[in-house]
Amino acid sequence: MKLAILSREPKLYSTKRLVEAAEARGHQVEVIDHLQCNLVLEKGTPSIIYEGRRLEGFDAVIPRIGASVTFYGTAVVRQFEMMKVRTAVDSQAIVRSRDKLRSMQILARAGVGMPKTAFTNYSAEVLEMIQEVGGAPVIIKLLEGTQGLGVVLAETEKAAQSVIEAFHNLKARIIVQEFIAESKGADLRAFVVNGEVVGAMKRQGKEGEFRSNLHRGGTGKLVKLTRAEKAAALLAAKALGLGIAGVDMLQSKRGPLVLEVNSSPGLEGIERATGLDIAGKIIEYTDELTKKKRSVKKKAAPKRPSKAGMPDTQSDESLL
Repeated sequence: MKLAILSREPKLYSTKRLVEAAEARGHQVEVIDHLQCNLVLEKGTPSIIYEGRRLEGFDAVIPRIGASVTFYGTAVVRQFEMMKVRTAVDSQAIVRSRDKLRSMQILARAGVGMPKTAFTNYSAEVLEMIQEVGGAPVIIKLLEGTQGLGVVLAETEKAAQSVIEAFHNLKARIIVQEFIAESKGADLRAFVVNGEVVGAMKRQGKEGEFRSNLHRGGTGKLVKLTRAEKAAALLAAKALGLGIAGVDMLQSKRGPLVLEVNSSPGLEGIERATGLDIAGKIIEYTDELTKKKRSVKKKAAPKRPSKAGMPDTQSDESLL
């Protein structure tokens, strides 16, 4: 298999591990900086120019698209899809997961448990918004925040009102969420690949910190998920159409509550906490996708000419 890994930094742990896992399985790998790709749109022959050459012959792509470059990164993934190259994560699934509001609407519709959440169009009824999610303390999140940035814990109604009004005055889009006190600054990260939880860890925020993100100084350790936690993680990934996902959940009195579903989850924390070869699972899944594509192509081979003398061919539009 000739594999492309879309990553801006080849030296990142996740990128290096994917390269190692692919090469260990005999695959040819190239790391491509998606921001340096030029897209050429033409009827019937979409193409990508990278470092002065046309990218050709790839069997599959593993996107590692950072949140700050979602727009252009997903355009590159979409271009590969138009070129009939299998992608381990669909472009539209990445877009859905990056929009916190849209993803939570999809998860709620699918029946996934989550903290009660409110969103308004800069409404002046701030106190009502706070009360709708159970009152203070509340969590206030920027819709475009990542790695724990843009997340505020407001412990009183007055503090929450001040923070929300400040964000509204800046025309910043936010959501307000109920605070799950019993989680005690910890959450669960379930790593899902191809409809299976392949690893899980419990992340604990440092003392005095309500955010458990490893980037904020939190620690991760191996954990065994309950049946309900596994089911919630799998349902969340399926609802967003993600073949690879990091599902973040809180443990609560009413069961697991999904906070976020990450379409480009980091490998360093989960592999070090669990000791598992998560990168290898991703490569095996990607290899399986390419085999399915070859199988579909064989089934779609042209049949004998019809009586009218025209070939009866099957469209492979479904491969996009």
